[in-house]
Amino acid sequence: MKKSILLISILSLLVGGCRFEISGQYTYRLPENINDGFDVGSLEEVNIDSALIVKAANKIYGGRYKEVHSMLIYRDDMLVFEEYFKGHKYKWDAASHHGELVTWDRTMPHHIMSAAKSITSACIGIAEEKGIIENVHQSIFDYLPEYQHLCTDGKDKITIEHLLTMTSGLKWNEWRAPLSSSDNDLIGLWFHCVDPINCILERPLRDEPGTVFTYSGGNMIVLGEIIKNATKMTIDKFSEKYLFKPLGIDSSNWAERFENGVIYAGGGLTITPRDMVKIGVTFLNKGWWKGKQIISEQWVEKSANVFPGNHRINIPGEPSGKMGYSYSWWTKTFSHSVGDIHMFSAGGWGGQHIMVFPEINTVVVFTGGNYLTYRPPFKIIKKYVLPAIY
Repeated sequence: MKKSILLISILSLLVGGCRFEISGQYTYRLPENINDGFDVGSLEEVNIDSALIVKAANKIYGGRYKEVHSMLIYRDDMLVFEEYFKGHKYKWDAASHHGELVTWDRTMPHHIMSAAKSITSACIGIAEEKGIIENVHQSIFDYLPEYQHLCTDGKDKITIEHLLTMTSGLKWNEWRAPLSSSDNDLIGLWFHCVDPINCILERPLRDEPGTVFTYSGGNMIVLGEIIKNATKMTIDKFSEKYLFKPLGIDSSNWAERFENGVIYAGGGLTITPRDMVKIGVTFLNKGWWKGKQIISEQWVEKSANVFPGNHRINIPGEPSGKMGYSYSWWTKTFSHSVGDIHMFSAGGWGGQHIMVFPEINTVVVFTGGNYLTYRPPFKIIKKYVLPAIY
């Protein structure tokens, strides 16, 4: 009887595809080639020390870094690391925002939270490149015909660029109240507003547009409305046609909408981690994917470099140190023995990251569920990933 139980246990480990040996140690293997546009290879082929990456995976599997749901590494034109872990699905009204406990895999789209802001930004860039939006220095009210009554008290000076860079000047409080509370200005939109665009734009102008950084999901919701009015397509349709389909992405879903149908363009997107890598690779390659220019090189440049004045920002709950902010991408420079390593990243609550490292030709993606707890990705990057490359 005991032998039968032992045999069944061993078989269940093998059939389940777990990447642990019976000893309990993680075993590295190449990402699977599924003909989705990625070439795959080994860590050694791209000069990454596999021992350090394996150590990081063991720390995640062993519970040292909790609620890391996935970690993927792309370098030198190949996907070389792809791992998924156990963790909780997102549920806003659950304890710690943790819903069902699952074992994540590459087929499962993940809620990427505010990393979606970088996708919305890319859509604005595509619309500008196509001439649908004249330029980002236009007043936002050029594309908001239904809200001209709110173009008062200097708000006409708010441009599309100001929304992209979080310098609109509109009074907003998103970082001083938890995302579980309706006192948070973003969450309050869902509870108190029939029309979120009206609720955002009716707020007083606290600072001169373009001068002060104030993180605001409201800015991105307005950008989504600008895309709709300029292109005659909602952001889900526009992003599907001009960004996701050209990249071979079919996992996207802008699932969160307000009661009046306005799409939450600041964080309502789900997508798979592999498809997150595709976004990162496109920005790594200056807007190109598989021989086709998807996003202009100029837009990528603006996304990769900090907007003047948006320096030294501390993100609440994110142990990243001082960050910069560009066209809805975060920026940071890591000090290393071989020199500074620049990064720009799409980042989202809970540990969602598309990290682009141009100098080392690398993209790293994380998804996670650390909504109220320590978020490990930056520590993993500094302690394991960057040292593994040098």
